[in-house]
Amino acid sequence: MSCSSMRTSMPRQGNGLFILKVVVVLEDVVEVVVVVVVVVVVVVVVVVVVVVVVVVVVVVVEVVVVVVEGVVVVVVVVVVVVVVEVIAVVVVVVVVEEVVVVVVVVVVVVVVVVS
Repeated sequence: MSCSSMRTSMPRQGNGLFILKVVVVLEDVVEVVVVVVVVVVVVVVVVVVVVVVVVVVVVVVEVVVVVVEGVVVVVVVVVVVVVVEVIAVVVVVVVVEEVVVVVVVVVVVVVVVVS
């Protein structure tokens, strides 16, 4: 094997290792993203279910309260529903922010490993 053929073969091996490293990192990134997406979906579903249950319960309570005590208590119950819905929205926003942070960190790690 001559020196010139060795020189031309070395970059190919280097590129192969580089590509292999990128593929391994990308596999890890995909696994992390899948786990994060699953966790976010589960949290969002749980929040939505809780909000729906609370709204249904509050609507039933509203009907009972209208019959029993009058308008003042109904207004209080409606305020409680609004507060619970606002809390649910805040929880979803916080979860989305966490996902964005994780994705940014993963991208930075990939860039550092690849470079």
